[in-house]
Amino acid sequence: MASSSDPEQQTPPATPPAQNPPPAANGSAQTSSSQQDSNSQIAATEAQRKKAEEQLKQQEKQRVMGVMAAFNTTRNPDAVPLSSGQKFKLFFRSSTDPWPFLLTAVVAGIGQAENSNPTWGQGLKGYGKRYGAGYGDYFIGNLFGNAILTSALREDPRYFQKGTGSPLVRFLWAAGSTVWCKRDNGKWGPNYANVGGNMIGAAIGRFYYPASGRTVSDTITDGLTVSAEGIVGAEVIEFWPDMVRAHQRKKAEKLARAQAAAEKKAAEPKAKTSQE
Repeated sequence: MASSSDPEQQTPPATPPAQNPPPAANGSAQTSSSQQDSNSQIAATEAQRKKAEEQLKQQEKQRVMGVMAAFNTTRNPDAVPLSSGQKFKLFFRSSTDPWPFLLTAVVAGIGQAENSNPTWGQGLKGYGKRYGAGYGDYFIGNLFGNAILTSALREDPRYFQKGTGSPLVRFLWAAGSTVWCKRDNGKWGPNYANVGGNMIGAAIGRFYYPASGRTVSDTITDGLTVSAEGIVGAEVIEFWPDMVRAHQRKKAEKLARAQAAAEKKAAEPKAKTSQE
């Protein structure tokens, strides 16, 4: 009879059933995964912000005729969307540039010559009122149209220069930028911020304009006028590079003709000498 101590006769101990990790372990893994996703998202957002900042710095070098600021213009169709802070920064940079002050001075001078809003009078005092009102219109309209509303509605305040295609297509593209814009999600849609900002600026402006101009029709007219001025500005920005290239080409052709004429003139005495 086999001894009970024989290993072959002993029943192996039962293997304990597999147990699921404690709930605390599962929760810890999920928390770790969520934390990693959050960190990745934060890193991606920061990288996008830095790239947009670099693009903004390049935009701040853009000028038409060396004077007119074109900071709200980009030639990159895939430009990175701007954060709300960057939209406000772009607005402030554009509003404090010498260009709007110079433009306002010219417009105020025209208004002085035409005696617009006669109750403001003439002289330095009248000019000061026209200048203050003009810059106030510009500042308030841009504050709402390029910063506040674009942030709230997630619209891009920049003009995306086309630069290619037929002149007609580019003309319509520039004109349409007043009512059609790119959004922060990359899609295109109605430019509510621009039109709305122009109207809000005109409405607020009624408070510092003479009482005779505080009508609904005047408000709408001023808002639409600013929108029309935006179309003109977009057309200038769109076609200015073409004007520069055309000027450079004509200049190069003129220089080539002058050089050819000089060479021909220098060669004539040599030809005459050889004939003799």
